[in-house]
Amino acid sequence: MISFVGAGPGAYDLITLRGAQRLATADIVIWASSLVPKELLSHAHPNAVVYDSSSMTLEEVLKIYQDHSEALIVRLHSGDPAIYGAIQEQIDWCIENHRDFEIVPGVSSLAASAAVIGRELTIPGISQSIVITRMASRTRQSVPEGESIEAFASHGCTMALFLSTARPRALQDKLLNPSSGYTPETPVAIIIKATQPEEQTSLTTLGNLSRELQRLKASRTTMVIVGKAVTAKPRRSHLYSPLFSHSHRRRSLRGDITDVDEPLQQ
Repeated sequence: MISFVGAGPGAYDLITLRGAQRLATADIVIWASSLVPKELLSHAHPNAVVYDSSSMTLEEVLKIYQDHSEALIVRLHSGDPAIYGAIQEQIDWCIENHRDFEIVPGVSSLAASAAVIGRELTIPGISQSIVITRMASRTRQSVPEGESIEAFASHGCTMALFLSTARPRALQDKLLNPSSGYTPETPVAIIIKATQPEEQTSLTTLGNLSRELQRLKASRTTMVIVGKAVTAKPRRSHLYSPLFSHSHRRRSLRGDITDVDEPLQQ
């Protein structure tokens, strides 16, 4: 069995129970020291054989899978494997070679970053959509047509940028392109190594983004969140309003709440 395990954002205790269990029983662990803190390996069995994939090619990783067909293998990925995890090629290999595999979700660095700054990113009347993207440089060929930062910026919704701090000025210019829904005053949160001991955060504006990223010497493990949801004060949600009914609560004009067993019409 090959388990693709999300290590979470970096904190030792933010890996899932299932992920920690898979590490504890694995014969082989393949992890990227450039992205996953070494502390996560403390969940692994002391006798597990550990490979550092930071200097390995895909072919070298696949050879380990091929040479150990009976082993329990954990491929430990940062954050959640579904987001920029580079796992699809490995999954396709497993399918083509009739190898059992599973994906163990992890806490995304986006969720961790929102927790660190104490914000909900979907706020009624302010932002109901989140774009997850990145600014490509050497990987520009991997970005489909129509998925540029400039195209997404035109919507003005909450945008979470992974792996995008190598060229701060270019990033700021793309977000403030002529058709952008953002302005220089749009709030921005910068979170470096969320939940890790080296964690840094900064609340700034889009017009100051480039300068702030350079001041912080932002690394590749930096999340940039752009949009009004970063600082906006929300209006009251309908969900918990006494004037809003749903299948578990009857609408009350007096403001008192009545629990019900049967679904009610809103």
